[in-house]
Amino acid sequence: MEWTTLLGLFLGFAAMCGVLIFGKTEASIATFIDPPALLMVFGGAAAVVLVGFPARQIRNLAAIFREPFLAAKDKPAQLIDELVELAEIARKDGLLALETIAPEIRNPFIALGVQLAVDGNRPDTVREIMQNEVAKLAARRRQARRIIELVGRCGPAFGMIATLLGLILMLGSLSKPDTVGPAMAIALTGTLYGALLANLICIPLGEKLGFLGEEEQNSRKIVVLGVLAIQAGDNPRVVRQRLEMFLSPPLRAQSYTHAVESLSRSSGSTTWLAPEPAHTFGGRGWVKDAPPERQRSAAIGAAVPPDRPAPGTRAA
Repeated sequence: MEWTTLLGLFLGFAAMCGVLIFGKTEASIATFIDPPALLMVFGGAAAVVLVGFPARQIRNLAAIFREPFLAAKDKPAQLIDELVELAEIARKDGLLALETIAPEIRNPFIALGVQLAVDGNRPDTVREIMQNEVAKLAARRRQARRIIELVGRCGPAFGMIATLLGLILMLGSLSKPDTVGPAMAIALTGTLYGALLANLICIPLGEKLGFLGEEEQNSRKIVVLGVLAIQAGDNPRVVRQRLEMFLSPPLRAQSYTHAVESLSRSSGSTTWLAPEPAHTFGGRGWVKDAPPERQRSAAIGAAVPPDRPAPGTRAA
């Protein structure tokens, strides 16, 4: 669960309630609930979506609005750990050894890349297929964001329409004082609903959706490069260092610290060892469960600091 989205919405509505509580007025929350204005603003926004997008896009509307509330399934550091583990297995036992564990890979995009590599496809073909998948995902993200941004743009407009309708009703019934109040309520609350729909809900959700899309694009690029490096038989240590270029400096430092801590827990020494992977395949974890010689071979995937030589080599 992406708790920041819920917290932001809660704080926004809590600020409104705080105005009522600390504003020393006799108004209540029920004062700001006006069904005709709600119908105009939210019904108009729904009408705009129906007019502006085909049915196949609208069917996914619930999933689109749910995504900003869901946390990312796989963190980039976890993907790197998993790819480095696969690189270690492929380097030790051969690329075909990945075929037996491919069904156990939880991330479907990694599983797709591994299967393409194991099937003997050329690297250019693997890259093309995986990059096409990345492009399709980016297109779906853009379409989802367009729906939310359209609602955000049209919300204030329908709030203004509700305001105009309320003013028309009010001016048309000046001879009836009992109807002036409800008509004015429609006029004012319609503008309020439109502003809230746009500035508190749709525009922030659109920005969050765009940010999450960029993060997922970054994760997919990590997977593409990792799979190609595994297919090429690159050293797992080189694979890790190449993929960690996609991480921010704090995450790189965290990954490096994780490597050192994993070493201390597993061997009790200061020899550099790869961090404990996020996923193990069929209990084949290579930090805690592996024999000592397996742990030493896993050191190839370690995050080696710049001032230390790689394992098994001498300093110049």
